[in-house]
Amino acid sequence: QLQLVESGGGLVQPGGSLRLSCSAPGFAVDYYPMTWFRQVPGKEREGILCSTSSGSTTTFLDSVKARFTISRDNAKNTVYLQMNSLTPEDTGVYYCAADSYRRWCSPLPDAYDYWGQGTQVTVSS
Repeated sequence: QLQLVESGGGLVQPGGSLRLSCSAPGFAVDYYPMTWFRQVPGKEREGILCSTSSGSTTTFLDSVKARFTISRDNAKNTVYLQMNSLTPEDTGVYYCAADSYRRWCSPLPDAYDYWGQGTQVTVSS
C-alpha cells in the first residue's frame, strides 16, 4: 500500500535516451527486489527488468535487451531504469514496484505490494 515515487518520464525522439528514477520516501527498499513494468491502454502490465538487493538482475522483456539497464543505489533508496535507443514501440506508462516478501525477482505484478504512480514515456518524432 505504500507508494513509490517515480520521475524522469517525458517525450523523446526515436533513438534518444531517458533515465527513470524510483524512490521510496517513507521506507527502505534495500532488501526488496524491485521491478520496472510498463503498460499501454488495453494491454496487461508487463515486467521489463528486475533487480535484487544484491544487485543481480533479471530481464523479463526480450525487446529491451542491450538497450535498457536497471540499477539501484541502496544508500539513496533509489532504483533506476536507463533506456537507450528508444523506439515508438517503447511508448507507455512505466511503473516501478517493490516486493517486501521475496528475495528473488518475480515476473508477476501481483507479487509486488508497493507501487509507483506511473510515469508516461512517449517516443515520437
